Amino acid sequence: MPQTKTINILGVTGSIGCAAADVIAANPGTFEVNLVSAHEDEAGLREAAQRLGAKHALLTSRDSLDAPLETPVDVTLCAISGMAGLLSMMRAIESSGAVAIANKEPLVAAGALVMAHAAKHGTTLLPVDSEHNAIFQVFDFEKRTAIEKIILTASGGPFRTWSLEQMSRATLEQALAHPNWSMGKKISIDSATMMNKALEVIEAHYLFDLAPEAIEVVIHPQSIVHSMVEYCDGSLLAQLGASDMRTPIANVLNWPERLKTPGQRLDVKALSTLEFEAPDFERFPALAMAYECLARGPYACVALNAANEVAVEHFLGGYIGFAGILEAVGYSLQQAAPTELPTINDIQKYDEHIRALTTAYIKNGATQTAVSG
Repeated sequence: MPQTKTINILGVTGSIGCAAADVIAANPGTFEVNLVSAHEDEAGLREAAQRLGAKHALLTSRDSLDAPLETPVDVTLCAISGMAGLLSMMRAIESSGAVAIANKEPLVAAGALVMAHAAKHGTTLLPVDSEHNAIFQVFDFEKRTAIEKIILTASGGPFRTWSLEQMSRATLEQALAHPNWSMGKKISIDSATMMNKALEVIEAHYLFDLAPEAIEVVIHPQSIVHSMVEYCDGSLLAQLGASDMRTPIANVLNWPERLKTPGQRLDVKALSTLEFEAPDFERFPALAMAYECLARGPYACVALNAANEVAVEHFLGGYIGFAGILEAVGYSLQQAAPTELPTINDIQKYDEHIRALTTAYIKNGATQTAVSG
């Protein structure tokens, strides 16, 4: 009989955390939940802890995760949004057999350090993102030289067919209305600008140790083919599934074994059309920014992520318009000076510098797309 897996869930009240709770609750006896955390949602944390029978529940706005993360577990699911999840991810790597990564920002900003830390501690990193999880499932790690490239699919978001002029007038409600996935606010806005896919390009570079030119992005509006791997013999292996995050979450929580999930099933007989098209880099410049940052170096990836987090926060707060997001990010990338970042502390300081720079740019009304009040 399979042994019960011990698990931590960092960010249990977010969309990923809630989906993980569904998977765990649907498989009684498979997991023993050691720790669940949330930042401010105390009621949601209490409810999740009770539902999952968690031994410990911690509110990170009040308590530190350092000591609780010293307890060894089989799997830690890192689902704390943004750079705020970097330190807890590094701590989790030290005490977990595997770390399931749902927040891409720490890998974008500190990919080389995260990968080296995992290698040092013998910890397996498992991608939760549907695209990276798809790649993970069809990527032959033992025959890497046979892989020519990976293809990350993108739905195109709510503005896939919109003109630049139309997007400049997009409202918050429109930007949050993703056509296929149910997600949190920050990642929904990132999907609308296609910054989410830009960050995923950088994440894939580190996770799979691939050159930027071996990472391609294609638009796939149906979100059925989650990603593909192309091999040297011309074979193209793809992972298909419904738009349900419980599927990749189940894959990583019980890896390497498969786990029955309450997620949706894909009826291939009902598929009439699968569309694929090249991305428009003019309407969605975030993609070009990702490749530019990989060419410039890790400091630029830190700048891209930091500036975007600040800009999205200001858009969500109504301080700038939709087009102002990438305008502010573009400005900060122009101002970002080459800097060596050998430690996590160095990365955090540079991250803070770029955040201050971006905030000042927005506060000074430099964006041409500021919302008038």
